[in-house]
Order: sequence, then C-alpha cells, then structure tokens
Amino acid sequence: MAYLLDTRRYVETPEGVEVAIDLAGPVVRCWAWLIDFGIRGAIYVASMFLLAFTSMMLGDASIGLLLVLSFLLEWFYPVFFEAQFGATPGKLATGLVVLHDDGTPVGWRAALIRSLLRFVDHLPAIPLFGLLAMGISADFKRIGDHAAGTVVAYRHRAVARTELPEVTAIPLPMPLTLPEQRAIIDFARRSHAWTDERRAELGEVLEPVVGGPGPVAARRLQGMARWLLGGR
Repeated sequence: MAYLLDTRRYVETPEGVEVAIDLAGPVVRCWAWLIDFGIRGAIYVASMFLLAFTSMMLGDASIGLLLVLSFLLEWFYPVFFEAQFGATPGKLATGLVVLHDDGTPVGWRAALIRSLLRFVDHLPAIPLFGLLAMGISADFKRIGDHAAGTVVAYRHRAVARTELPEVTAIPLPMPLTLPEQRAIIDFARRSHAWTDERRAELGEVLEPVVGGPGPVAARRLQGMARWLLGGR
C-alpha cells in the first residue's frame, strides 16, 4: 500500500514516541512570506519617517542607523522569531511552524543556517530557486531547509477526538504492515470530513485489496479500521 492520502509524515522520537508532522506546501509558505515582507516593509517606512524627523540632530548617523536596521531586518528578523517562537509572524498568522526533521523545535543554529541561505533561494531576483527546490522535494524543502535539516509544518491544534463511523467490524483480508494499518485507521477517522465522492475516489485506490467499487471499498475500509481498534 504505497499510496499517500496527504502530506503527513511520521517520525519516531528517541523515546519511542511517534509524532505526526503535516508538511506545508509552497502556496501557504508564499502567503507567510508575503506577510513577513509586508511587516518588514512597514517597519522600513516607519523608520524612514522617524529618521527623517531626527536627521537634523543625527546627521549622517541616521543613514548608518537605517543600514543597520536593514541588515537586522533582512538577516536576523527570521532568525530571532524562529529560534524564540518557532515561526516568524507570517508563519504564525498562517498556522505554520519550523521544526527539525525529527519533529523537535528549531534552535538558534538551525534558524541561522536557514536565514543565511535565503539569498540562494531568492536568486535570481525572486524566490525562484526556493520554489524549484520545494517543487522537487518530497518534504517541500527549500535549499535552506536541506542545509539546516528542517521542515515547515502546520501547527497541531487540540481538536475533539473523532470517533469511527458506526459500521460493522470487518477482519483484514490479508496481513498488513503497521504503516498500512495506520493508513486505514486514519482514512476512517477523517472520512467524516470528506464528501461521498471523495471517499469513493480514495476507496477505489484499494479496490483490488478490499474488493467492490469505490463506495463499497470505502465502507469496508471503515469496517477494517473498527476491527483493528478492537471492534468485533
């Protein structure tokens, strides 16, 4: 069963706990980048107006202060927020977080590496290399992510536990691996949020295994999930 229903990845911590990571794709990451770009632009504009009023007192020093501010905003704005809060304001607004590949929070080292390589991702003039790198990476990694060993994922929010559909438990037609069993359980737990057509479409993928057309296959998958969780 080599089919992925979404971009969820599972990693195992040294303590043996399995953690689910929902990877963020290029579109939502572009929105986050635009928000951060707007925030930095607003700071630039406000600073220029402030320095314009104080230029009589500061003289040429005002230009130096503007250059220092520009340097900090471009290079340490993302480092500070990612190391301290796990995400920049743009990522926080779009529900994203930066993590190590093993699912642990990033620190100063990883955040600094990601920031230093942003200039490569933004070559030649827009984030072209970064978008290309995300497009060919299974984990949507840009060049900085590869170097720092990080991924950008959705923040997990506490949600009410989703019960399985009320269906008759069906034994597995053949032995399945743990990842395959987990995929069936995930399918059943999420199926309530899909339309009948979407459930049937996904059920058709496993029609050779469970038998029957799409709607029947989807129903049988739900029954197998109940059997895997102890239903009899």
